Amino acid sequence: MQVSFACTDHGLKAPRNGEHSKQNSTSPNTASQARARFRTVALIARSLGSFTHRYHHNLKESTAKLTGMKYRNLGKSGLRVSCLGLGETFSSLCQVAEQLMTIAYESGVNLFDTAEVYSGGNASYVFSLILQFFQPMSYSNISFLTSGLKGSLQRMQLEYVDVVFANRTDSNTPMEEIVRAMTHVINQGMSMYWGTSRWSAMEIMEAYSVARQFNLIPPVCEQAEYHFFQREKVETQLPELYHKIGVGVVSWSPLACGIITGKYENGIPETSRASMKPYQWLREKIMSEDGRKQQAKLKELTHIAEKLGCTLPQLAIAWCLRNEGVSSVLLGSSNPTQLTENLGAIQVIPKMTAGIASEVDHILGNRPHSKRDYHH
Repeated sequence: MQVSFACTDHGLKAPRNGEHSKQNSTSPNTASQARARFRTVALIARSLGSFTHRYHHNLKESTAKLTGMKYRNLGKSGLRVSCLGLGETFSSLCQVAEQLMTIAYESGVNLFDTAEVYSGGNASYVFSLILQFFQPMSYSNISFLTSGLKGSLQRMQLEYVDVVFANRTDSNTPMEEIVRAMTHVINQGMSMYWGTSRWSAMEIMEAYSVARQFNLIPPVCEQAEYHFFQREKVETQLPELYHKIGVGVVSWSPLACGIITGKYENGIPETSRASMKPYQWLREKIMSEDGRKQQAKLKELTHIAEKLGCTLPQLAIAWCLRNEGVSSVLLGSSNPTQLTENLGAIQVIPKMTAGIASEVDHILGNRPHSKRDYHH
């Protein structure tokens, strides 16, 4: 099970006396400072008075004057999320994690994602003030799901989360039970919405149909991998769901586990993720024939980035957001410099014209066949 949330000022509450967990007791000053910063910037990010409407009517996209961050509705729900969110941080250091989250807050990010598998299971320590994990559970066991969420909310010092994601379907559990469990969570006031993660379009449609049949609550979004080299699902399957039932996309891995950064052009750097033992699969992927072809295409795409006055990662992230069904792109990061660079993709979005998108398609040569064109 995975929980994601969009920060809102009314969802935060000050810690009660003695309520800090043992994990947090080592740095009370850091705790209060981080929470104060979080509360202040959440107020700024969610202040509708600071928004100016932009041009795309379907997305109702708006821009915060203070930070320049852009906001979209999550699918066709009423929840406003920043176009860029913060996902997994590849650092086990609390100081670095705090820096990353502070940068995100101050840049107007209001979507933060956590799951039990992030940071090798250490995220409850790294993000102990704001992000917390709970154990895997069966969707059909409502009491187990409820107790897990309650514990998670207490650790996060929140009254509720905005979105709970069901990560992958449980083949042993009927869809009706999954939808009933998620509906129960919402009816209990622990979450405002629920979404899916790594579900097929058919499974999402089944959940929607079950919800309508039994007067339950359907999912509002799907988390899906989306980048230059992974396009099929987001561009051909999910758009139909967006237009028919309002399911939006929160995409992840916009840089394909670092492949799109260009750092693997001349091999595997010793300090890179692909050089680590747990990422042997990534190393093999990069060194394969397809991997070499991808690096050649990225070299060509660098020329487009230079023409737009941005970096290749910024181009890749802005390219993801050109899709009208994509509500937000989750950024993974290991250091403040990297996160700051990636957040700069917001400035590239207006430059992603149909002409630029066509140039990118021409170089990639992998645009999926679809019934309609979903480019801006």
